[in-house]
Amino acid sequence: MPGNLTLETLSKAVETGEIDTVIVAAVDMQGRLVGKRFHAAHFISEGWHETHCCNYLLTVDMEMFTVPGYETASWEKGYGDYIMKPDLDTLRRVPWLEGTALVLCDLLDHDTHEEVPQSPRAILKKQVARARAMGFEPMMATELEFYVFENSYEAIRDKGTSNLAPISAYNEDYHIFQTTKEEPLMRALRNGLYGAGIPVENTKGEADAGQAEINVRYLDAMSTADNHVIVKNATKEIAHAMGKSVTFMAKYDTAKGGSSSHVHQSLWTMDGKPAFRDEKDERGMSDLMKHYLAGQLAYARETTLFLAPYVNSYKRFCVGMFAPTKAVWSCDNRTAGYRICGDNTKAVRIECRIGGADLNPYLAQAALLAAGLDGIENKLELEPELRGDMYQLDGIREIPKTLREAADLTESSEAMRAALGDNVVEHYVRAARWEIEEADRVVTDYELHRGLERA
Repeated sequence: MPGNLTLETLSKAVETGEIDTVIVAAVDMQGRLVGKRFHAAHFISEGWHETHCCNYLLTVDMEMFTVPGYETASWEKGYGDYIMKPDLDTLRRVPWLEGTALVLCDLLDHDTHEEVPQSPRAILKKQVARARAMGFEPMMATELEFYVFENSYEAIRDKGTSNLAPISAYNEDYHIFQTTKEEPLMRALRNGLYGAGIPVENTKGEADAGQAEINVRYLDAMSTADNHVIVKNATKEIAHAMGKSVTFMAKYDTAKGGSSSHVHQSLWTMDGKPAFRDEKDERGMSDLMKHYLAGQLAYARETTLFLAPYVNSYKRFCVGMFAPTKAVWSCDNRTAGYRICGDNTKAVRIECRIGGADLNPYLAQAALLAAGLDGIENKLELEPELRGDMYQLDGIREIPKTLREAADLTESSEAMRAALGDNVVEHYVRAARWEIEEADRVVTDYELHRGLERA
């Protein structure tokens, strides 16, 4: 779903003083919004054409450190500019920030004016175009989980993370009374996003103390990814305004459940019919859906890097906490990495349960699409459904256990290189290698506690 402003309606809102600021933002490797705040009058007169940013934004890590080893940008190349080209279809109000609108940008090469192939939006666009060339519109949704803390970000910065106070004292999964206590924040989030043109369905308590989930309506893949990054940013901004904080880490506490971002997927024909539906099939699954799912399973281990991009991501995959450990499929079974939902209805779809809340939605959706479309093109045969408790089954396909393993698998994947491009694979494998290098060199609290006296 596109934004809810046009240049004309924005201009009128500026004339009346309703809007005075336009956030012009691109999406970085981590799925964060990066960019500038324009005076709205300047955006209307000139800024809507383009602006510029340093090309290091697609090579820095979470700490904005200038990471060596990338082909696209380096000290040797001088860290030049990218063009930020506003996608006016994404122009929208930001109700939770006074007098503010937001537009998302594509990143273009300064010399060629072509989209930078390693940029997240360009990566997903390529796979969407591939699907459309085959006659299908990819439809997706992400279920985004996070933890809410009573501590402000400033308090955490000043006092450390040892006294984090989740907003709930107990598991609040589907719990109405506990979520009533959280309603000032969650109501502001739902209404703010709805006012920004994002079709929020609901929020709910999730399966641990202080954990929440927000769901946005199933849409085309690009709109889903755009909405996802705005939802994450909005959640942080609204929580901050209320003196609270949130985290989208995949696993913030050893003893607590992780936070996921399940990705629901289906293909529809260009005239609006569900291509995954076959009323004659036992599960209502068309042959096309079976080929698509077979592709995702065939390359499940090779795509995990794009669903779990950090060292911490892999700590979420543990038995008995609703995060999968096996990359297999099952119907309406939350222990499987790939769960079939809505069987025998027109809403039959694949839910990939591997991704954590820390994923970049453009990369995750692109990788899943690439694998599924390969399955269709090569008519891959779907393996038999597995049933029961996948945690207890041995000898079946496992999700990579570490970022190092996932990066190795992606780096050697001919399928991912063919679909995404060598330059994209090498770029994001480099990001993973840097995360591993940093984690390997840092002394952790765990090591200090375990070894200070006893070593």
